[in-house]
Amino acid sequence: MSKINYTNDALQDSLETITDYIRWGASLFKQSGLFYGHGNATAIDEAAYLVLHTLNLEPDTHSVYFSSKLTENEKQALIEILSRRAKEKIPAAYLTNESWFAGLSFYVDERVLVPRSPIAELIQNHYEPWVDVDKVEQILDLCTGSGCIAIANAYYFPGAYVDAVDISEDALDVALQNIEKHGLVDQVNIIQSDLFSNLQGKQYDIIVSNPPYVDAEDMASLPKEYHCEPEIGLAAGDDGLELVIPMLEQAAEHLYPGGILIVEVGNSEYALQQRYPDLPFYWLEFENGGQGIFLLTKEQLVEYFKLEKTDESK
Repeated sequence: MSKINYTNDALQDSLETITDYIRWGASLFKQSGLFYGHGNATAIDEAAYLVLHTLNLEPDTHSVYFSSKLTENEKQALIEILSRRAKEKIPAAYLTNESWFAGLSFYVDERVLVPRSPIAELIQNHYEPWVDVDKVEQILDLCTGSGCIAIANAYYFPGAYVDAVDISEDALDVALQNIEKHGLVDQVNIIQSDLFSNLQGKQYDIIVSNPPYVDAEDMASLPKEYHCEPEIGLAAGDDGLELVIPMLEQAAEHLYPGGILIVEVGNSEYALQQRYPDLPFYWLEFENGGQGIFLLTKEQLVEYFKLEKTDESK
């Protein structure tokens, strides 16, 4: 197959309909060797998303409209955004400034990671069977980034207050924009903090976190699309546990009795189990795919770290 010419002046004459541009975009993406890890699984899904978004159409627009002919301005806009995705390998979410999480739309840009965590499924299921939705009053989203996890929790736990915490001022600016977008300024509070450092005296029913957890080896081999994201949201030292270790050590004092800690560690799951072979991690399973997310109770954390300190003092 011949290489697609990005600057072909004849494109606007030869491509007429929505279907034409989705097909052309998918072919372009395949030839460009793009990586799909930010919401869409295939080249055609990615092309369809970008085409529909650029035309101000909903993602679930019926295919009966795909035979619609486009204006010259619409064609030019589509050629530009599809070509940028192919040539610059920028995640689609940064081109549209939109991402979806737990069925909700969020503003995103290069200051935050593109939301994609399986934690969305847990939130939509109200963390059952580990909590009673009617009894949850305080939730902490640690390393909040865009605020998507905090905001989703606010939707699914309308009776709870949510703290959205991050060390990055840039990330918190984006989180605040999303909190305002969803009309949740009275329910979701942003706090700048290095993990728990500015949360003295605060306790929660649920602490949930999708922290940086990519180890040095994996960071070096990530596709270009991931290097468009802020490194502070991904890199976590040689073993990927730079933030998770202090999180485990400090979480218990910030949990109410019966409270739970849920943390995503991805591929660093194996390093974590080697580091804490006797800590009773419960590794969660997901209907929609995903792994590397554990759950621990306050009581399990208290018991383990009490015993660890006792052993160290001997």
